Amino acid sequence: MSFVPHTGADRAAMLAAIGVEQIESLFADVPEAFRFPVLDLPPARAELEVTRELQEIAAASSRLRERPGFLGAGSYHHYIPATVDSVLRRGELFTSYTPYQPEIAQGFLQATFEYQSMICELTGMDVSTASHYDGATALAEAVLIALSKSAGRRTKIVASPQLHPQLREVVATYLRGTNAELVTPRAAAADGMEMSSLLDDDTAACIVQSPNYFGQLEPVAELADRVHAVGALLIAVPDPVALGMLRTPGDDGADLVAAEGQSLGIASSFGGPHLGILATKQAHVRRTAGRLVGETVDAKGERGYVLTLSTREQHIRREKATSNICTNAALMALAAAVHLATLGRSGLRRVAELCYHKSHYAAGQIATLPGCVINPQAPDRPFFKEFVVGLPFDAERASRAIESELGVLGGRPLGLDFDDREDQLLLAVTELHTREDIDALVATLRKTVSSGSVSR
Repeated sequence: MSFVPHTGADRAAMLAAIGVEQIESLFADVPEAFRFPVLDLPPARAELEVTRELQEIAAASSRLRERPGFLGAGSYHHYIPATVDSVLRRGELFTSYTPYQPEIAQGFLQATFEYQSMICELTGMDVSTASHYDGATALAEAVLIALSKSAGRRTKIVASPQLHPQLREVVATYLRGTNAELVTPRAAAADGMEMSSLLDDDTAACIVQSPNYFGQLEPVAELADRVHAVGALLIAVPDPVALGMLRTPGDDGADLVAAEGQSLGIASSFGGPHLGILATKQAHVRRTAGRLVGETVDAKGERGYVLTLSTREQHIRREKATSNICTNAALMALAAAVHLATLGRSGLRRVAELCYHKSHYAAGQIATLPGCVINPQAPDRPFFKEFVVGLPFDAERASRAIESELGVLGGRPLGLDFDDREDQLLLAVTELHTREDIDALVATLRKTVSSGSVSR
C-alpha cells in the first residue's frame, strides 16, 4: 500500500509548474555515484517477527535496569524518581516543543521557567536558557558567547587538559572556519592551574571542567582570578549532581556554565537524548543562544509566562541569530525540572554524598589489590564519583572481565582516549551501587590481577 498523498496527475502538474519533466531531474546537482543509492534491506517481515527481534535487541541493552554498571565518562546511571516518568508521559507534555505561539501553552512555559530558576540556583548564575541539545553543544555555545563579547579582538580559547575529549572535539568543530583557536597545555596530569601560563590579552575564554574527565576536582576559584586578570571569561563545566554538595560555579567566579544534564532524571540510553545546560551572568544574556522564558502579568494583572528572548534564526532575522542548532531539548528540561523538584535541596545533597562516599569506598578497596593504583597521575587530588585505576595490565582486559563476570559495563579504558593510558581504567560509582555491587567489582579485579601475567 502506498502512503504517498499525491496522485500521478498531482505530480505531473507540479513538475510542469516548475518546468521540469521528471522527478529525477530535481537531483541533477547530486553527483551521479551518490544520487540514488541502493539500500541492502532484508525482505519484509510480519509485525510479530519484527517485534520479537526488537525485544531481543532491547533485552541485550537492559543491563543498567537490572544492575548498575561502572561506566561513566559523561553518561551516568542515577536513580530516577517515578514522578519524572509520570509527568513526562502526560499527553500535553510528551508531544510538546517550545511552541511558536508560546503564550497559548502556559503550563509548558511555566515548567520551563521553573527549570530555568532551578538551574540558576544550582549553578549560581543569573540566567539560564530553556535548554540545549546536549552538554557538548551547550559548551560550544558558551565559547561563541565569549568570542562575541570581544567582537573578534580576542581569538584564543584555553581549555583544560582534563576536559572531556569529546567536549573538546565538539568545540573544535564549532571553531572551524573562524579565526579562533582552541589551545590546551600539554601537561595532562596537572590540575587546571597549568592553563595559567597560556592566558594572555588574546584569550577570550578559559574552559575548566570540575569534576574533570577523570572525576577530580579543579581549583576553579583560584583559576577564575587569573582568568579575569587578563580580561577573559571563565567557562565552568560542572557535574550537576556534584553541585548538591560543592560550591556553585557562580560562587567560584565563573562567568558562564555549560553542563550535561543527563544525570538529572534522564536515563543513560547509550547516547541520548541528553540535556544541555547553559547558564550565564546577566551581562551576557543578550549574546546567549536559544530561548528564555520569562514571567510577566497580563492585562488583568494575573501572572503569565512568555518567551522573553528567542535568538534562534527561526524567531528573528537570520543575520541577527546567535544560533541555528537545536536550542531547546524541551522534554529533557522538563525531566530535569521534575527530578530537581522531587529531590529538593536536601535530596540532591544526599545523592551527591552517597556518590562521594561510595566511590571512595570502592577506591579504597581497589587500592589494596596488588599492582592497582588509584589516580596514578594525580594521587592526591580529591575526586567526586569517578576515579582512575592504574592496572598491571591492559585496562580493556579488566573491563571485559567485569562485563563477563558481573554482566555489567566495566568502566572506560582510557587507552581509547589517550595513547599513554592503556593500563588505566576509569570507573564511576553512584548512589545506586550497593556494597555488594562494589565488593563484587573488587573481587573480579582481584581475580583478574591474580591471573594476569602481563606487567606494566
